[in-house]
Amino acid sequence: MTTRPAASTSARSVEDHRRRVEQLLRPIAVRDVEDVPVAEALGRLLAGEVRAPLDLPVFRNSGMDGYAVRAESVTVTPATLPLAGVVAAGQPGQTPLPPGAAMKVMTGAPIPPGADCVVPVEDTRADEQTVTIERGRRTGDFVREPGTDVRAGELLVAAGTLVAPRHIAALAAVGLPRLAVFRRVRAAVLTTGDELMPAGSPLRPGQIYNSNGIALAAALAANGVEVISVDHSRDDPAEFRAKLDRATAAADVVFTSGGVSKGDFEVVKDVLATLGGEFGSVAVQPGGPQGITVVDGVAVLSFPGNPVSTMVSFEVFARPMLRELSGLPAVPKADVPLLDPVRSPSGRRQFLRGRMEIDGVALASGPGSHLVAAMAHADVLIDIPAEVTELTAGSVVEVWEL
Repeated sequence: MTTRPAASTSARSVEDHRRRVEQLLRPIAVRDVEDVPVAEALGRLLAGEVRAPLDLPVFRNSGMDGYAVRAESVTVTPATLPLAGVVAAGQPGQTPLPPGAAMKVMTGAPIPPGADCVVPVEDTRADEQTVTIERGRRTGDFVREPGTDVRAGELLVAAGTLVAPRHIAALAAVGLPRLAVFRRVRAAVLTTGDELMPAGSPLRPGQIYNSNGIALAAALAANGVEVISVDHSRDDPAEFRAKLDRATAAADVVFTSGGVSKGDFEVVKDVLATLGGEFGSVAVQPGGPQGITVVDGVAVLSFPGNPVSTMVSFEVFARPMLRELSGLPAVPKADVPLLDPVRSPSGRRQFLRGRMEIDGVALASGPGSHLVAAMAHADVLIDIPAEVTELTAGSVVEVWEL
């Protein structure tokens, strides 16, 4: 590993900028509660505990396709018993089992009164009138008793739980139609640039497709945020301000991309600077130009417009706090060996795109902030400290899961 003293610079450190972003985002933690259908509760944060409204199982039922019998009737096998009927799933199953007889039952079907065990069909031979039991069973075998899963009134899901498919299965099984959950953080995305065109439209010279809007919306949704709008503005201050006002009126936080650097048409910086926005450079690559503004009490985070810069900015500065606000676990990180040598600019913390292999992490692309297609092959960011200028293969680096 090669290091050298960082050159003096007015650029803000990654840690400092992330702290400032977190200070803006933390107050938007929402505690408004809303009811949603259980089927739509995946990934939502449960506002209160849920207790079972009934026993599970609801009634005695069979755990196997087979024959309901009295255990005392099959203590000696083989035993041939008369068939007294059939009970299918969904039937009441209230007909009592005569002594010394058997009833055919399906998995989940009620156990007839008088029966105390089920002999699986694999252990039997049957005709239309009788069944021969080849293997005896004890009382309780393959009988599901009421409440053996959960009793009415018992805790089913704790308050503050992030609802996963396994919770939905339990909630649906006890017949709950709706859940009280915390409202999600609401975000708006606003991209800028005369050169950006929507997918599907023909490109003229100098134009590119607008990937940042769709990509940011996807990143937000993947981290528990409700995306309420994805809009685009030309490099026109009046148009940008009008669309920004609509976004801040409905969102808890607004993300912009583009228009924050040192060019001649930096509409985001030009407009937001008049509203008290702070724009400057962060000692990071990619994603150096950054902006922070509060508009009518709403945080506006402004990222540079190069696609990789936009996505890395989100991952490094916004994603950790958004996950915390959404009740999601922290971004997974790990220390792993580097499979390729790396050079890095002095004084800038570099986040390279990497791909995890069995024995370490390999570079998935070069450092260019325009290499968005190459980023599709990455599953981690490789964190290279600002003071490091060179790493050899085998050096241990920290990676952040994408």
